[in-house]
Amino acid sequence: MTNSKLSNLAIAIAAAVVFAAQAIGQSAAQQPQQAAEVAPRRLIVVSLEDRKLALVEDGQTKKVYTVAVGKPSTPSPTGTFIIERRVANPTYHHNGKTVLPGPTNPVGTRWMGLSKHGYGIHGTNEPNSIGKAASHGCIRMSRTDLEEFYALVAEGDTVELIGQRNEETALLFGNGQLFAAPTAQPALAAAPALVVAPNVVIEAGSNEKTAAAAVVAAVSALR
Repeated sequence: MTNSKLSNLAIAIAAAVVFAAQAIGQSAAQQPQQAAEVAPRRLIVVSLEDRKLALVEDGQTKKVYTVAVGKPSTPSPTGTFIIERRVANPTYHHNGKTVLPGPTNPVGTRWMGLSKHGYGIHGTNEPNSIGKAASHGCIRMSRTDLEEFYALVAEGDTVELIGQRNEETALLFGNGQLFAAPTAQPALAAAPALVVAPNVVIEAGSNEKTAAAAVVAAVSALR
């Protein structure tokens, strides 16, 4: 083969190597970003009988709080709902009465309204009621717990209100874990290696210096 043909072949191989190295680098940069964009799956479980609330994230119990629930004459609803609205420092309105944000506000410093109209998770101006069946049906939390919890959840999160103890609440509030540990995520597929000539391969992740050396080896193999 003439030197001219070898030179042209080397140029073609070098161009292919540069494009392949760029593609491999872009793929590696994008994969962690794509993984990071997956939002955690959150579930809020309230056991009315235990008067406990648990925040479960991706199958693992993140926090457990003691709460107040509805009293017998105004029980909390049961079922599955979602958080529809979050309000910091809410103004309280009820039966023509308005209470501005402050220490006397019956719903405290945070309100998380549920898809069950009129019910929510909120604070209280009666901290001694926490741990009791004392509310008008809403779920009450102490101020410190409430403000921490509010920062950990979002609109659209699922809320389960469970009336009687069952296997789910026994597991959840018994040992702090509701589900089995999540299975390991499958490894990201590696970018394919580039074959530039017989017996000359550029592995995924190779840098430009390594790629250039492979080009020289490819040209030498053709002499």
